[in-house]
Amino acid sequence: MAPNAVHEILGRHQLADGLPFVMDLERSHGSWIHDSRTGDEFLDFFTCFASWPIGYNHPGMLEPEFRKEIELVARNKPANSDIYTSHMADFVETFATRVTPEGFPHHFWIDGGALAVENAIKVAFDWKARKVGIDKVDDGNQLVVLHFNAAFHGRTGYTMSLTNTVPDKIALFPKFDWPRVHNPAIEFAQDGSIANDIEAEEARACAEIEAAFAKYENRVAAILIETMQGEGGDNHFRPEFFQALRGYADQHEALLIYDEVQVGFFGSGTPWMWQQLGVAPDIVAFGKKTQVCGIYASKRVDEVADNVFVRSSRINSTWGANLVDMVRSKRMIEIILDEKLHENAVERGEQFVTGLRALAGEHAGVSNVRGVGTLIAFTCENNSSRDALLAHLMDNKILALASGEVSVRFRMPLVVTAEEIDLALERIGTCLPIIASA
Repeated sequence: MAPNAVHEILGRHQLADGLPFVMDLERSHGSWIHDSRTGDEFLDFFTCFASWPIGYNHPGMLEPEFRKEIELVARNKPANSDIYTSHMADFVETFATRVTPEGFPHHFWIDGGALAVENAIKVAFDWKARKVGIDKVDDGNQLVVLHFNAAFHGRTGYTMSLTNTVPDKIALFPKFDWPRVHNPAIEFAQDGSIANDIEAEEARACAEIEAAFAKYENRVAAILIETMQGEGGDNHFRPEFFQALRGYADQHEALLIYDEVQVGFFGSGTPWMWQQLGVAPDIVAFGKKTQVCGIYASKRVDEVADNVFVRSSRINSTWGANLVDMVRSKRMIEIILDEKLHENAVERGEQFVTGLRALAGEHAGVSNVRGVGTLIAFTCENNSSRDALLAHLMDNKILALASGEVSVRFRMPLVVTAEEIDLALERIGTCLPIIASA
């Protein structure tokens, strides 16, 4: 099909409001997306909403042995939950031993990050119900999930009640009235120190959490939080706050769930961002860069002997994720660890943050530069200047994302080079004066 016809044809049959280019899967390379319509190349600092970790057409993905295997598994689509293959076993062993931290023996695989979060919640509901002795069919309706302002956990049944970023994404859909509390986000100064009264922010959040536990008593099944809130504003939290959440979860017999769908899988420079915070959860939901979505859970779940990882079909799906994704994910794990791409992410992230802070020192409309590894953001003066900047970045062939009401977020591939970071800083610096009056 002619590239120039793609948008028009899609528009006949569906909403086609995506990006204004047609990706050339063969010519895109590394950190660059090739537009098959114009021949232009875009520096990809959004990576398909943080879902593509190693750049396009990485040489390791072109090796004959891998191509033969992935072509083989693409011919058929087994129901992985019930029909097992050696390819699936290879993936599960690789993921569980090279990516999952020690102390998390339970895994569950599914398609979609929101469904990963959804099933983490179901694990918690089942666990809590059995903990407190709920055994009637409908009595679980009284259980709730404590979550945070500016959260984005997806758009499925349970997660719709938790997401609260852009109203258009949740408006008019029926939702559960579950406890929502303040998110004590850090604001960063020019030198990287904490600029706001973070202890007061955390005290407010803790007071609201304690009020929620007092109101709902023994009905809170889980505390759910993104390790860093992405769509809600690239909001970072202190390790001390996660330690407080750990304490509340232990005290009130709730499971502590981290949503790492956007930030997990080496994007922060470690396999999981929570590892940098030093506070272990009970369940982690993952997706996007992992290719295969799902959860891993700690031995705390085993406090209930008859938990969902023991009872057949308490959580399940037909496909049990996708075998092609499993083969791809396994190869990506090998490439990332063999080439130490997570270490490159740390170095390039530091380079990018340093450069952005220098730009912020020159332009009054940029502040609160923040991030680790490939997960970087800054705050603009207002919504209109942020949107204008994103448009100018697109004009200058850089792909970035909105974050919250006034922030710009960047999600680079792990293979991004020092030269590409410098080029991005140059182009961002060119755009900033243009939007100063927006």
